Amino acid sequence: MLEFNEKVYNRLSRAGAANIIVGILMIVVGITLGTVTIVYGGKVLASKKHLID
Repeated sequence: MLEFNEKVYNRLSRAGAANIIVGILMIVVGITLGTVTIVYGGKVLASKKHLID
């Protein structure tokens, strides 16, 4: 029974670590995409006068 509990504990700890890693990656990707969107949106707004004639 003790062996089974250790296996479950190890699997749960690995799953928790994987979830933390995925969460950190999602935060980084979200911040990066938000920054890129703001930068390109600013460029489009800056060139708006050239688009409307």
